[in-house]
Amino acid sequence: MAAAAATAFAAPARAQEPVTVFAAASLKESIEQVATAWKAAGGTDVRFSFAGSSALAKQIEEGAPADIFISADLKWMDHLDQAGRIKTESRFDLLSNRIVLVAPKDSELTTTIVPNFPLATLLGDERLAMANVDAVPAGTYGKAALETLGVWESVKDKVAQAENVRAALLLVSRGEAPLGIVYETDARVDPSVKILDRFPEESHPAIIYPAALTTDGKNPAAADFLAYLRGADAHAIFAAAGFTVLAKTN
Repeated sequence: MAAAAATAFAAPARAQEPVTVFAAASLKESIEQVATAWKAAGGTDVRFSFAGSSALAKQIEEGAPADIFISADLKWMDHLDQAGRIKTESRFDLLSNRIVLVAPKDSELTTTIVPNFPLATLLGDERLAMANVDAVPAGTYGKAALETLGVWESVKDKVAQAENVRAALLLVSRGEAPLGIVYETDARVDPSVKILDRFPEESHPAIIYPAALTTDGKNPAAADFLAYLRGADAHAIFAAAGFTVLAKTN
């Protein structure tokens, strides 16, 4: 009887533990708003770790205590899936995005992104801010677009690579780089930058943000929060931030 009573009191305590979400850096403001709405609707606290998807995936693979992973591309979710680190049945594609060329808000630079556009000339002796082009999704999408457009070879030695897309955005925001490639949603949250043009969607692989429960996650509320991400309230927040919602509304 005493054991049963202890169990009855222990369960609610566990249910109130924060859900730990490892999420791509570009999701920061929007998913924090979703978490606030979730808590207001009676959900638990949500604790976030934001970074490049590659760094987060490697941390999860090494045993970091995440309940949910949201990547900015399919590659790193596939990596964890193949490693048995996510619950495959919980996985779904949540959002899409666009990549854009940005400059400081007071910049006089202008351009239209077309094949062989004069990016190297625009940069002159300065640098192009990008997330790591070999590992971080925003960087790999950006490199792919520049290759497709025929300008990568002319700028590859002028790239200032950052650990994630928000770090690349900061280089432009601070005026430390005259141009940068970031997600459109990133540019929208930083008033110190302006968008010069969008990259054509056909110039790079589709930008997809998949979400899934991790196999090591123990918090029962994680599945509820993941389901909330598919609901109308979350979708409205993501859409207002500039994302395209891919997941069907619950």
